[in-house]
Amino acid sequence: MNYGIIRYIIGKVIEIEGAFFVIPVLTALVYHEWSGLGVYVLLACLYMFAGFIMSSKEPEKKEFYAREGYVLAALAWIIMSILGAIPFVITGDIPSMADAVFEIASGFTTTGASILASPEPLLKCNLMWRSFSHWIGGMGVLVFLIAILPSGGGESIYIMRAESTGPSVGKIVPRIKQTSKILYEIYTALTFILFVLLVLGRMPVFDAICLTFGAAGTGGFGILADSVASYNTYCQVVITIFMLLFGVNFTFFYMLLIGKARDAFRMEEVRGYLAIYCAITLLITLNLWAQNGHFMHQLQQVSFQTSSVMTTTGYSTQDFNAWPQFSKILMGLLMAIGGCTGSTGGGIKVSRILVYVKGIIKEISEQVHPRRVKVLRVDGKRVDDSILRAIYIYLALYTLIFVISLVIVGIDGYDWETTFSAVLATINNIGPGFGLVGPTGNFGMFSVMSKLVLTFDMIAGRLELIPLFVLLMPDTWKKNG
Repeated sequence: MNYGIIRYIIGKVIEIEGAFFVIPVLTALVYHEWSGLGVYVLLACLYMFAGFIMSSKEPEKKEFYAREGYVLAALAWIIMSILGAIPFVITGDIPSMADAVFEIASGFTTTGASILASPEPLLKCNLMWRSFSHWIGGMGVLVFLIAILPSGGGESIYIMRAESTGPSVGKIVPRIKQTSKILYEIYTALTFILFVLLVLGRMPVFDAICLTFGAAGTGGFGILADSVASYNTYCQVVITIFMLLFGVNFTFFYMLLIGKARDAFRMEEVRGYLAIYCAITLLITLNLWAQNGHFMHQLQQVSFQTSSVMTTTGYSTQDFNAWPQFSKILMGLLMAIGGCTGSTGGGIKVSRILVYVKGIIKEISEQVHPRRVKVLRVDGKRVDDSILRAIYIYLALYTLIFVISLVIVGIDGYDWETTFSAVLATINNIGPGFGLVGPTGNFGMFSVMSKLVLTFDMIAGRLELIPLFVLLMPDTWKKNG
């Protein structure tokens, strides 16, 4: 284990988190929130100073491998969540540290689950920090770090793979540093376009900034008690489209930019993603139309909800808790599936579902024709055995964490729908579930133990499970081996 590089990079992460406080500082200045201003300025100085001290001495050995990459990702997200929660506690908006860590971890992991009955009483600077945490976490702070640091060797791929979503992460261009910059340029451009469109729809600037951060990071923290329901249909449609876009693999956008549109639309994961979204949106719309009529209104509302849930954003315009059972089951399936690999969305990912389905078909085909050797391919490329093994391990770990979390959270004694969907919503980084944690509910009623478990689930889900397990293994911390 290269402890020097871990100290150095974690120091940079703490320094960057302090620098990110400039956003709530500016907000506090605009809205004359002097108490909030003092808190954020003081903490920004402390974090940047502490981070500078930790990273002032460069490590003698800069080489690191997968083990260090996983540890760095896990430690970075845990430390960011703890430090990011402190402003809420000091300002008194969220006095409980456990609640504050849950809230900001939900922000950084782009989950959007909240312990607040209503966000409206919070200081504007806290609302902005809460929403901005979505944007930070959407692409990943370590990917940001790779993009801005002057050094960036080939080892950086291990950090990127540990933090990025999906079964495999590669380079868009030969240099990983350049790949990180391209990802953030696309991310920033789409964010800016969304903000402009919302302002053109007469959404207040503060609201537009917060909702843009949430949609871009597919996080879903609203700043009103009814989430997005109060805004006009134009704004809802714009947010629907952009949530769907941010759930797409960013390689798709890069291919469009370099003029390879045909190859971009041939990506099986993207086509599968859009097909699942369209099919389930249509089925739920027909289900609601059969009961309530008004097809076009139902289509617009269902399109928003399915886009929000499939991309694991968590915004809402309706209480889908009140939908018919058939529609709720389909929404539950979307919660599990999630977005694409290499997007800001959570969930199991469409690429894994695609491989699972193709793997099942391959196994059945080989049972029928034992002598036939069928190669599993995605986008015309063979899926390596190492990727298959990683996908199956992910599913096993996912099931294990889900069951253990379900048992622990179940001790609180809430109904099955609430307990099951609370775990499902946090491990898949969705936000709202069903029952008491539905779109009109919150997670505030859970015990401290359950909140800690659900916080773990959010971070584990965002990091694709493996990094936290690597962090907790004693062998990880041995200098040799």
